[in-house]
Amino acid sequence: MTTFIKQEDLIQSIADAFQYISYYHPLDYIKALGEAYEREQSPAAKDAIAQILTNSRLSAEGHRPICQDTGIGMVFLKVGMNVQWADATMSLQQMVDEGVRRAYANPDNPLRASVLADPAGARKNTKDNTPAVVHFEIVPGDHVEVICAAKGGGSEAKSKFAMLNPSDDLVEWILKTVPTMGAGWCPPGILGIGIGGTPEKAMLLAKESIMAPVDIHELQAKAKTGAKLTRAEELRLELYEKVNALGIGAQGLGGLTTVLDVKVLDYPCHAANLPVALVPNCAATRHCHFHLDGSGPAQIEPPKLEDWPAVTWTPDTKSATRVNLDTLTKEEVASWQVGQKLLLNGKMLTGRDAAHKRIQDMLAKGEKLPVDFTNRVIYYVGPVDPVRDEVVGPAGPTTGTRMDKFTRMMLEQTGLISMIGKSERGPVAIEAIKDNQSAYLMAVGGAAYLVAKAIKSAKVVGFADLGMEAIYEFEVQDMPVTVAVDSSGANVHASGPAEWQKRIASGEFKGIPVAAA
Repeated sequence: MTTFIKQEDLIQSIADAFQYISYYHPLDYIKALGEAYEREQSPAAKDAIAQILTNSRLSAEGHRPICQDTGIGMVFLKVGMNVQWADATMSLQQMVDEGVRRAYANPDNPLRASVLADPAGARKNTKDNTPAVVHFEIVPGDHVEVICAAKGGGSEAKSKFAMLNPSDDLVEWILKTVPTMGAGWCPPGILGIGIGGTPEKAMLLAKESIMAPVDIHELQAKAKTGAKLTRAEELRLELYEKVNALGIGAQGLGGLTTVLDVKVLDYPCHAANLPVALVPNCAATRHCHFHLDGSGPAQIEPPKLEDWPAVTWTPDTKSATRVNLDTLTKEEVASWQVGQKLLLNGKMLTGRDAAHKRIQDMLAKGEKLPVDFTNRVIYYVGPVDPVRDEVVGPAGPTTGTRMDKFTRMMLEQTGLISMIGKSERGPVAIEAIKDNQSAYLMAVGGAAYLVAKAIKSAKVVGFADLGMEAIYEFEVQDMPVTVAVDSSGANVHASGPAEWQKRIASGEFKGIPVAAA
C-alpha cells in the first residue's frame, strides 16, 4: 500500500520537534538524573545536579532553551519503500533544512544559530543553523520514522575513535579514554559506544545509540533474573559500573554518578580491525522521535511537569561568599581557595573563541581594544537572543579549555584578573593562572536558563559583528560559581575525581547503589 506524505508535513514536524527538544528534556533522562541526585554523596556534585534539574524545570515551564548551545541539528530518517512524496519540490535534505530554519527562527523562542560555513576558512555563520546533518535509510514499510536531535559543541568535541587491534581490550581503551575527555561534555550524561564496521560506521553507531531511552535499570533487572545477555548488553553493564567508579562525577567535580547509561551498538567488521567509537551525550540531552503515516504532521505530546523531580536549587548564602565584581582586586582573587563557592554580583565582560582571537590579533598590531579589561572578570559565553522581558536569553558557560592558549595573553597584556567557564583548564592555562595569581571559576554547564535569571542587564560593548560571540557586559546578581583553579594552581577537576575514585574503590559507599538506578 502506497503512503503519500506531504512535503509541508515533514517540514512542520521537523520544526516542531526542534522547538520541543530545545526546552523539554526526555523524561527518562530527567527521572534518571533525579535518582542520581538522591544517591549523590558529593556536596559539589549534588549542587551541580540540583542546578541542572532546576534549570530543566524552568526551561520546560518557560519554553526557553535548556542550554545556550542549542546545538547542530541532526536527523535520522527511515523512509518506508512504499512512501511517496507526491507534492514535493524539495529534496529530503532541503525539507529538513527548512524545518530547522523555521525552528531556529521562531520569534517566540529563537534558538542560537551555531553552524558555520567554510569550516576550514572564513567560518561564517549561516544565520539559521542550517544545514542539518541528515542520515537516510530506506526500509520496508509505508511510513517515515524520524529522530531529531540537537547536539551541543561541547559534547561533540569530546567524541573519540580508535582503530584497535582485534586482540586489544576495548573496555580498557574506554576506561583510559573517558578521563581524557575532561568535563567539557557536561556529565552526568550518556556514553554511546559504536563497535565494528568501518571508522565512519562505528562513529555513526555510537551517535545513533544515544538516541535510545535511558533504560540501564531494565538491563540490570534482566541480568538479575539470570537471563542470557548479548555481548553488547554485557558491555553496557560492565562499562556503566566501571565508568562511574572513575569518580569523575557531575561536571567533573568528583562524585558517584558520571554516566546515567551506557549504550552499545555493534556491526560486523573486517578480520584485521576492531573499530571503536565513543560519543557522549551531555546534560542537555535533546532528542525527539516521531512517525509520519500520511495523516498529517506529527503530534508531539508535551510531558507533564509534575513528573519532574521535586528539586529546587537556590543560592547557598550561608556557605557561599558574595563577591562584588565592581570593586574586585587582584589580592582578593588571589585569596580564593579551590572548591570555594562564590556568588558573583556586579558587572562582568564576556568573550569566547572568536573574540579572543580578534583580541590577540589587535594586540599584535598594537591596536586599541574596544573595552578595558583592567581588574575585570571575563565569562566564556555565547548567549541566546532575549525575548519578551528578558535582558538576555539562556547564557550558560562554554568550555574553558578552548581559551587556554589565550589565557596568559589575557592575564598579562589586558589587565584581566579572573575567568569563568565550563569544565577544567589544561596545564598551559593553569600555569598562567598560577604565575599571575589569578583564578578560574566554574559555572555549571546545562543550567543556562537558570544562570540567565541571575543576569540583570546585558549590552554589547565590542565586536558586535560576531553575533553571539560578541563581547557583552553583564550585570549579575548572585551568579553561582565554584573556584576551579586557584592562585596556587590547585585544580578541583584533578583533586575531586581523584578523591572520589579512591573513596568509591574503598567500598565506603557499598550501601548506596553507585552503579544501579
